[in-house]
Amino acid sequence: MKIHEFQAKTLLKRFGVAVPEGRECTTVEQAVAAYAELGGEVAVVKAQIHAGGRGKGGGVKVCKGAAEVREAAARILGMQLVTHQTGPEGQRVARIWVEKGSAIEKEYYVGIAIDRESQLPVMMASSEGGMEIEEVAASHPEKILKAGFAPKQGLSAAEAQRLAKGIGMPDALIPKGSAFMIALAKAFVDLDCSIAEINPLVTTRQGEVLALDAKINFDENALFRHEELLALRDLSEEQPLEIEASKAGLNYIKLDGTIGCMVNGAGLAMSTMDVIKLYGGEPANFLDVGGGATKEQVTAAFKILLADPKTQAVLINIFGGIMKCDVIAEGVVAAAREVKLDRPLVVRLEGTNVEAGRKVLAGSGLPIIGATDLDDAAKKAVASVKSLAASAKKS
Repeated sequence: MKIHEFQAKTLLKRFGVAVPEGRECTTVEQAVAAYAELGGEVAVVKAQIHAGGRGKGGGVKVCKGAAEVREAAARILGMQLVTHQTGPEGQRVARIWVEKGSAIEKEYYVGIAIDRESQLPVMMASSEGGMEIEEVAASHPEKILKAGFAPKQGLSAAEAQRLAKGIGMPDALIPKGSAFMIALAKAFVDLDCSIAEINPLVTTRQGEVLALDAKINFDENALFRHEELLALRDLSEEQPLEIEASKAGLNYIKLDGTIGCMVNGAGLAMSTMDVIKLYGGEPANFLDVGGGATKEQVTAAFKILLADPKTQAVLINIFGGIMKCDVIAEGVVAAAREVKLDRPLVVRLEGTNVEAGRKVLAGSGLPIIGATDLDDAAKKAVASVKSLAASAKKS
């Protein structure tokens, strides 16, 4: 689950992470009032959307005086902000964060993610603040320092000091810098985060160490421990179909292709999308119904696939282990009848109760295209889309 920058800063402040003072605003008048409350000559007006690259897209403006704040707020609020993470359609800005200006001396990068190899959270720090960490890793990997830490112990003072010194923080600010990193590590663990990124972390002319920006994502599997975090979810930032999928307990991500996919298991789902592309098609989504989906979940998943107007064909690829093929088949047939199936449907079943599942599909009376394996299924799905395209051209 993602949250906004201002929400992330509010949470981090509780753990002792230093952040600039600011106000959330949804109107121009609120923004002007916030500027007056914050004091100081300079303020920054920042669009709040769940995407990076806001500054490059025109969603961040440094302002001097109330008139400039008013102008920036009026322009940013309601705009369709396009960044490299939103896609060409952009994201509408419904709220802004008006933040007191900081006299920046130097920018750094600090972030925490889970390292799958060591199975530990790892803090990464770099002197190249403001840049995407992927760019730094590609061009200057030596400028990224790392420190893994055990969740119960947290980041040690020695490791924090090593990172702060290693990225070139002034000696006088090493204590503040290391305390900042220790606090960030505690927040990461206590909030069950999947990502906690401060980019940039800045030092100021007044000798402060501040999180000028903050990005936090949470592990959704742990949200049952954090009911207070669920209130931070902004549904307006999410795709409607993704919201419906989450209600049904499904893992769904909308993509831009034309072949809808329903698969059990994330690895198999990724393989299915790869094979679709191998044969010249484009997946319309990632959809993992999980290993123990019910008939009702399968029905909900199928409805979600068909609710996407870009989906021209559906490919169902199920390998039955805990998941039984006959349960999948019953859910597919029930959903297809309810929504009045109007697109090609390719189904590949293998595993537990596969023969029973195939009988359910064969006896449904629906125009279901059977497939023997994943390659066969992908070929048939791609061919059906190409056939529809050819028919559209003739007509």
